[in-house]
Amino acid sequence: MFKANILIIDDEPAIGRGCAMICRDMGHNPTWCATAAEGRNSLEEGEYDLVLLDIRLPDRDGIDLLAEIHLAYPELHVIMMTGFSTVQQTVQAMKNGAFDYLAKPFSDEELTQAISKALKNARLRRDNLQLRKQLFQRFEFNNIVGDSPAILTVFEAIKKVAPTDATVLINGESGTGKELFAGALHARSSRAEQPFIAIDCSAFSTSLLESELFGHVKGSFTGADRDKQGIFEAANGSTLFLDEVANLDLNIQAKLLRVLEYGQYKPVGGSSIKKTDMRIIAASNQDLENKTFDGTFRPDLYYRLNVFPIHLPPLRQRREDIPKLAYHFLKQFCRKNKKHLDGFSDGALETLTNYHWPGNVRQLKNVIERLVIMVDEQLVDSSSLHGHLDSRNHDAESTLPTTLPELKAYKQHLLDIQYNPAEKAFLQKNLDEADGNISRAAKLAGMQRSNFSTMMKKHNISFTV
Repeated sequence: MFKANILIIDDEPAIGRGCAMICRDMGHNPTWCATAAEGRNSLEEGEYDLVLLDIRLPDRDGIDLLAEIHLAYPELHVIMMTGFSTVQQTVQAMKNGAFDYLAKPFSDEELTQAISKALKNARLRRDNLQLRKQLFQRFEFNNIVGDSPAILTVFEAIKKVAPTDATVLINGESGTGKELFAGALHARSSRAEQPFIAIDCSAFSTSLLESELFGHVKGSFTGADRDKQGIFEAANGSTLFLDEVANLDLNIQAKLLRVLEYGQYKPVGGSSIKKTDMRIIAASNQDLENKTFDGTFRPDLYYRLNVFPIHLPPLRQRREDIPKLAYHFLKQFCRKNKKHLDGFSDGALETLTNYHWPGNVRQLKNVIERLVIMVDEQLVDSSSLHGHLDSRNHDAESTLPTTLPELKAYKQHLLDIQYNPAEKAFLQKNLDEADGNISRAAKLAGMQRSNFSTMMKKHNISFTV
């Protein structure tokens, strides 16, 4: 049981001692003061969870003291007590921050209920503040490592849209941290005191996902032996993060659109309409606009989700952040595994920075965790990376593509490390043989001059007319 410290400020001994006795009977620690000055000193010297304050005190007005208390201790609940209750006093007390108001004479039961109500509310507020603090600690920008221009642009976008209720669509390749950024957005919103609920739309079958989102009524399908609350109902007042929305069935897409437009939905098998007030942050590693063209994603839903788009850059487009991320994960996994590593050699950092990272930050994180476990030396050098970054090593699971975007990224990686260098060398060889003359070099290569010139621009090769 929660044992609260309760301060009683009342000049009537019978009231002060009576309130103290009831507080003790409830299991709390009371302190009684007969004047405003004594009460103010007690507040400065101790820590209290609740104040019972008389509205008329011998040395000053209780309403004025209430305003002082509320200003100095905004989270402290105060219950006003008076034998001369008026509507004006009640209104003024509430304006000055009183949680409740008791008119004398009040019964033991009335006081007990008022104290219980105030302490319950105070405890809920403390819990919410603690949860919000934990949420900020988890999703604060300091935990999203990077200061490249690409990532700073994302930070600025989140700061602007977070205070609003606008629907946000986060797009980015697999492993770029979409849920982390969605959480950062929620933590800075007006809904931050409510839960952040995340659901992966690709993790459920269509029928199961519909039941998870909308809930169902008893008897709506085989096995539905009771009514079930859906996520839309649970997320009322909070933020719902829908990851991989590209995997939504067209039927569910139509129902989701109604939720976004009107805040209305029907549980599976139900006939009554329910309402919900939630903010939706959607995410996808696929191009939803392209999916509207092939008929697998509703255009109206796409435009409704795409109110405020945020694009997360792949790791290869923010290479300057890779050393910071590598050291961040190194420290994290050294603590987790109770191991000490000094860091990375210059060669190892260069290798990590130049690698294509088809799996993005998630892949980098997995590689660093594996290195912390495997490396016995104090310094991670280039030789330590052998076998962990080779895209042809089928044992390194984190480098294998598992989705179409990762397959495309893998293809681009092969182009970057094998084909493009060969293409550039091919151009340079023909230019050298033609003494820098593009027309002759193109002819030697068996190409149109315009195509040869375009390819040179691609590789930043200077040329002469």
